[in-house]
Amino acid sequence: MVAPNGARKTKADHPVLPMTLDELVTTAIECHAAGADGLHLHLRDEDGGHILDAGMYRDALNALRQAVPEMLLQITSEAVGIYGPAEQRRVVEQAKPEAASVSLAEMLADGERQEAIAFYDRCAQADIAVQHILYGPQDLETMSDLLDDGSLNREDLQLIFVLGRYTQGQQSSPADLNPFVTWMQQTCPISQWAVCAFGKQETACLGAALAQGGNARVGFENSFWNADGTIAASNAERVREVMALPRATRNFAAS
Repeated sequence: MVAPNGARKTKADHPVLPMTLDELVTTAIECHAAGADGLHLHLRDEDGGHILDAGMYRDALNALRQAVPEMLLQITSEAVGIYGPAEQRRVVEQAKPEAASVSLAEMLADGERQEAIAFYDRCAQADIAVQHILYGPQDLETMSDLLDDGSLNREDLQLIFVLGRYTQGQQSSPADLNPFVTWMQQTCPISQWAVCAFGKQETACLGAALAQGGNARVGFENSFWNADGTIAASNAERVREVMALPRATRNFAAS
C-alpha cells in the first residue's frame, strides 16, 4: 500500500508530493505500475489543509476507480486535531469506501465506547474493511480488551502498527516492531497486519515486517528516504524499493 501525501506535508517538504485530486490520480497510476496494490487516501481543501468530506471522498474514489481499478482504495479518518470521533465515523459511513483506516485511540477519544463498537459493526455490515491503527502499548491494551469482551472479531481483524510515532524526531527502527509482533502472536495471530514507519529507516522497518509475514505501507506520508540515504524522487520510487525486498508473502496490500 502506498500513502502518498498524508495530512500535514506540502510541496515545501517535497516538490512532487500530491495535493490535488489530479496529482493523486497520476501518483496512483505510477505507484500501481511500480507494484502497489493499494492506496491510502488523504484529501486536501483549497488551501492545502487536511479535510474529511464525504462528497469529496466519493468523487475521489470514483476518479481513482476509473484510473486504477485493480487497486484497493482506503480512505483515512485521521483527526489531525480538527475532527472528533462522531465526525470521523460519519464521514466513513457516508463516503462508503471499500476500506478505511481508523485510529483506535481517536475513535475512543470521547469516551463513547459503545458508539465506537456500533460504528465498527455498521462498517462490517456495509463491507467497509476497517484497518485499526495502533501506535503503542496503550492501544494494544485497549485492543486486547475489545477482543476479549467480544466487541471486535479476531477472525477478520486488520491492523496497522505505526513504528516510531513517539520517538524523538519520529525516526523509526526495525526493533520498534518487536513488541507489536509479540502482542499480535499472543493475542490475535490470524489477523492481517501491516506496518508504516518514519524517517531514514523506513525501508528497513518495512523489510522486517515483510520478512515476518506482514504487509507494508510506504510513501511520502511517512518518509522521503531511500535505504541508501538519498531522497526519493517520487512515491513510485519508494514503492519500487520496497517491492524489491525479500518477503514471506507476496501480498503487498494492507487488507
